[in-house]
Amino acid sequence: MPTAIHRYVEAARRGDNPRVIRRMGSGWAVLGAHRYFPGYSLLLPDPVVPHLNAMEESARALFLAEMALLGDAVLRVTGAVRINYEMLGNLEPALHAHVFPRRDDEPEHLRAKPPWFSPIDDPQYAFDPARDADTIRRIGEALDALRR
Repeated sequence: MPTAIHRYVEAARRGDNPRVIRRMGSGWAVLGAHRYFPGYSLLLPDPVVPHLNAMEESARALFLAEMALLGDAVLRVTGAVRINYEMLGNLEPALHAHVFPRRDDEPEHLRAKPPWFSPIDDPQYAFDPARDADTIRRIGEALDALRR
């Protein structure tokens, strides 16, 4: 059964995923569907696999290295103090890595909690292609510079 991750990757392949930042060697860097954490991004493997341990060793190493590279780019663009990386796959049983920029100015009661405790589903934080185009461009340019 295809997951949302499968659909996002298929749309990226067709050029129909407006959240795509860049094609990576292991998959697709995409901006997250919400922006409570401005610059929140994901790395989606292509081809999609069920979980990290289902990848061959070289593919796994590339995916993890590119996840960290995406984190480096998000740090450069957002000025965050750290990146939280997360791979769960319980809701969408297909590998995908979340890259959450964390800032010191987050509300104190949320600062030490996982990102999912934040109001990420509030409609005001939903992805907007026009508003978020500059963030996609800037993260993409940072990735390009880091890959040189």
